[in-house]
Amino acid sequence: MIALPLLFLLRIGIVGTDTSHVTAFTKQINDMPGVKVVAAYKGGSADIVSSRTRVDGYAKELEEKFQVKMVASIPELCAMVDAVLLESVDGRAHLAQAREVIAARKPFFIDKPLAATLADVREIARLAKAAGVPWFSSSSLRYDGVADLRKPNLTGAETWGPGPSEEHHYLELAWYAIHPIEMLYTLMGEGCEQVTRIWTPDSDVIVGRWKGGRIGSVRALRPYSHYGAVAFSQGAKDQGIEVAGEPRDGYAPLVREIVKFFQSGVIPVPNSETIEIYAFMDAAQRSKESGGQPTPLR
Repeated sequence: MIALPLLFLLRIGIVGTDTSHVTAFTKQINDMPGVKVVAAYKGGSADIVSSRTRVDGYAKELEEKFQVKMVASIPELCAMVDAVLLESVDGRAHLAQAREVIAARKPFFIDKPLAATLADVREIARLAKAAGVPWFSSSSLRYDGVADLRKPNLTGAETWGPGPSEEHHYLELAWYAIHPIEMLYTLMGEGCEQVTRIWTPDSDVIVGRWKGGRIGSVRALRPYSHYGAVAFSQGAKDQGIEVAGEPRDGYAPLVREIVKFFQSGVIPVPNSETIEIYAFMDAAQRSKESGGQPTPLR
């Protein structure tokens, strides 16, 4: 486990400047004591509109507003920093980018989508484990209200949120529905065995059956929607129902967890849970392709 000393400035580097997360995260990180974003590598994907139209603008803002040094390669970035935020909006690029970060033995956070396929997710995890490099990935929604609903006697949960997709990502749900799916896993934890997905142009309903018979479901809405969750728990005499509404605190809780992870080396979300989340989405994709048949996780 790699842990970083708390007495020195923790220098953070960014890979990928094609998402608004890079400026939002940098602002919050730089307001924290003992930590600073010091360098960034632009990256970018020409075949994704949201990448090619934003990568230069966010890079310029990082340079001019936050005095972040832009570099020409990931190895050059890693030589300047203690930890890495892998922020490229294109999940297809993450495996190749993670290889270089792992080779430099830098702890890293990977933003959504962790990867475009389950195979890439597993390879990132395998490479990091073999090298002893800690990493994690998480939606900010995990830390903003929904965790308060998790209880030992939880019998099931429902979550909802936006579900637009991106044509180059095989795991369609990973592009944006990762948020309500991560909310579901925050409540249910690991142990899903089978997934059924019903798809229409306007929405998806994904139902998972967990070990022991618990049921969790996600509704992904298009083009956009609010977020929310309902948790069901079995008491001694009745069925308890609790609701979590729209997120309140934005990225701040996640950024605090990222910095804490970089400082301590302690992973806040088990890698096994993160991998299962992507196995859940992989099973959902295969269920859609089979016309909505119940599909086991790989």
